[in-house]
Amino acid sequence: MIKNTLFKNVINDIDIGYWELYDNTSNWSAAFIKKLGYNPDDVEIKLDYFLNDLIHPDQRDAFRDNFFNLVRHYLDFKQEISIKCKNGEYKEFICITNDNLPVNVHGDSKVIFFNEKKYITNKKVKKDNFYYQESAEMTSTGSWYVDFKKQKSYWDDQTKKILEYPEDYTPSLKDSSQYYAEDHQQLAADCFFKCAMAGNPFDTEIKMLTSKGREFWAKAIGKAVYNDDNEIIGIRGVFQDIDEEKSKAITLQKTSDIIASQNSRLFNFAHIVSHNLRSHSSNLSLITQLIDDVNSIEEKLELITSIKDISESLNSTISHLNEVVTIQTQTDQNRVEVCLEMTMATVKKSISRIIRESNATINVDFSQVKCLPYIPAYMESIVLNLLTNAIKYKHPERDPVISIKTYIKDKKTYLEVSDNGIGIDMDKFGKKLFGMYKTFHYNKDAVGIGLFITKNQIESLGGQIFVESEVNKGTTFKIQF
Repeated sequence: MIKNTLFKNVINDIDIGYWELYDNTSNWSAAFIKKLGYNPDDVEIKLDYFLNDLIHPDQRDAFRDNFFNLVRHYLDFKQEISIKCKNGEYKEFICITNDNLPVNVHGDSKVIFFNEKKYITNKKVKKDNFYYQESAEMTSTGSWYVDFKKQKSYWDDQTKKILEYPEDYTPSLKDSSQYYAEDHQQLAADCFFKCAMAGNPFDTEIKMLTSKGREFWAKAIGKAVYNDDNEIIGIRGVFQDIDEEKSKAITLQKTSDIIASQNSRLFNFAHIVSHNLRSHSSNLSLITQLIDDVNSIEEKLELITSIKDISESLNSTISHLNEVVTIQTQTDQNRVEVCLEMTMATVKKSISRIIRESNATINVDFSQVKCLPYIPAYMESIVLNLLTNAIKYKHPERDPVISIKTYIKDKKTYLEVSDNGIGIDMDKFGKKLFGMYKTFHYNKDAVGIGLFITKNQIESLGGQIFVESEVNKGTTFKIQF
C-alpha cells in the first residue's frame, strides 16, 4: 500500500484516479470510477473487465503487455489510452507508474495513475503564461532560481531583459557579483549567504549592474528551497526594477536634506542678525544717550570716537552677512572646469608674504584629481581659508607643514588639507567649529567667519566638510564634493 500518507492525502484531495496493485489484488480509486461516470456497483474491478469492456480495442494488447510487465518484472511504463465512459463516449488518459511520478510514494505496492488529458488545460496554461508575462513586463519583475546541487543559476526572460542580457545568455553562479554595483556587492553576498546557510529570507533594495554597465535600483526578494530532508538545495526569488521610484525617493530625500540645511543656515543667519545687529544698535543708542548726558567737550569727543569703532564693527558685520547671502544666491552660477594647480598658484601668490614670514612648507598632490567642475571663486575661497587657518594656528615650537591633496574614494572626489598646527579640542569645540563668529584660540586675528563661510560654500553646492583634529598634533579637513 501507499506508505506516504501526505502524498496519498494530496492525490485524494486533487481527485486523481489511480489503480493500486498489491498482493495479486487490484483496487480502483473512487476518483477513477467517478471520472468515467460510473457508480462503484456499475463496474467489476478486474483486469479482464477493463480490457474487454472499457479500454479502446486498439490499445488493449499494448496495455495488457505493459500491465503484466509491471506486475511480474517491475517494469514501469507510460501510455496514452482511451477509456469508455458510461455514456458510451471515450475519454483520453495518460497512464504513468511509479518511476514516472514526480515524488516517491514509498510503498510496497505498484500504482498506475490515470491523468485525464484535457486539451483545454494546455490552453489555460498558455493563457496563464500570457498573463504572467504581461504582469512581469508591466511591473518589470523577473524570476530566478539558484540550484545548489547542480551549481547553476536560472533566469526567466524578464530577468534577462531587466539586466540587458540576450535571451540565450546563461547566468554565472561563480561570477554572480558582476550583476551588482560594486558598492552593493557585499550586501548581495550577505543576503545570499544568510539565506543559503541559515534559510533567512531576504527582501531588500539593491543596486544592480546590467551587461551594458548601467547601474539601477532593484527590489530583490528571495527565500530558501528545501528538499524532503529539510536541506537547503537552492534559492528562489524575483528581481523588480524600481530605479525610477527609488531615484525619485533619493531626490526627495536630498531635497529634504537641502531644505533642512537651508533652514538651519537661515536660523543661524537670523540669530546672528538679531543678536549682532541688536548689539551694535544698543551700543549706538547708549553712546548717543551718554553724549546728551555729559557736558564736557572732551568726554563728548571721546564718546564720538567710540561711535566710530561701533560703526566699523557694524560695517564688518553687515559685510559678513552680505557674503553669506551672496553664497546662497550664487549657487545658480554655471560650474566650470576648475584646474586645482591654477587655483593653488593663485592662492599661494595672494598669501606669499604670509607663507614666507611663517616659513611654511606646502606639499601639493593633485595627481588623482587634477580638475573638477566648480565655481572658481568658491574653490579659491575654500583653499585660501584652509591654508591661512593652517598658517595662522601653527604650533609655536615648529614651522607649519601643510599637505593638500585630492583623491577618489567610493566613487566620490575629496580634497584634503592637513597641518601640524596646534590642533583643536574636538570634544569641547567640535559641534561649534563651523559656527559664525566662533573662535577657539587666543589669537588676536581670529574673527570666526572663515570656516562658517567655507562650510556654506561647500554645502551650497551639495558637498560636505569633515574635520579631524588632535591638540598639539594638527588638524585635517576633508571636503567631499
